[in-house]
Amino acid sequence: MNSQTRIITIANQKGGVGKTTTAINLATALAAIGENVLVVDLDPQGNASTGLGIDRKNRDVSSYDVLMQTASVEDAAVVTAVPNLSLIPSTLDLLGVEMEIANAADRATRLRRAFRGNPAASPYSYILIDCPPSLNLLTMNAMAVADSVLVPLQCEFFALEGLSQLLETVSQVRASLNPQLNIQGIVLTMYDGRNNLATQVVDDVRSFMGDKVYRTVIPRNVRVSEAPSYGIPAILYDLKCAGSQAYLQLASEVIQRERHLRAA
Repeated sequence: MNSQTRIITIANQKGGVGKTTTAINLATALAAIGENVLVVDLDPQGNASTGLGIDRKNRDVSSYDVLMQTASVEDAAVVTAVPNLSLIPSTLDLLGVEMEIANAADRATRLRRAFRGNPAASPYSYILIDCPPSLNLLTMNAMAVADSVLVPLQCEFFALEGLSQLLETVSQVRASLNPQLNIQGIVLTMYDGRNNLATQVVDDVRSFMGDKVYRTVIPRNVRVSEAPSYGIPAILYDLKCAGSQAYLQLASEVIQRERHLRAA
């Protein structure tokens, strides 16, 4: 794999925090500014695959096959309707992968073996991995291969409660599997400025995590919610809506942070 390729795992063990929406739209925003991007759908629900317009009947080779070492990255990647954006789709086969590889010595590093040192991954400047909403073996594989973790955090009352558990998992992966792993940043999602609680959550998370929290906040936005049902990212569905504009700003911040992390 190209040494300039950056792998970012998008993870949160809580569902409904905008994780897949962030994966799809951040990837599209990066592709729109000329980066060559690959999304790896590691969630058995396959929402990232659906949201990028890849029908279930067209997922002949998937992230399951890559994990089971029966297909390469090159075999599994399919082009999407978004220029510069490819996808390794997900299938329901992923539901059984944990049991299938539970006793394998390399069970947590299958994805790392597939990507690191693999010339097929070299065309991509960014690889974004969309994880399931749990801290399971799939998420461990995603963290073991990643340069950094991006955490979407919904602006709701229990946001910080789940965050501490996720940060502990990142520390464990760094200690045992991947000493290079960093927190790329925390992106606050589903923000509603009319809600006093949302504003309080933003303030609390910023005071707790400091500059790890992106300046960009993703608003709660109807157009962003509608886009997946059309199989296209919100940025293509409605570029001018507040949500799309926020994801373009987030992409700019991610690139700035990646340059800083590379230089560190």
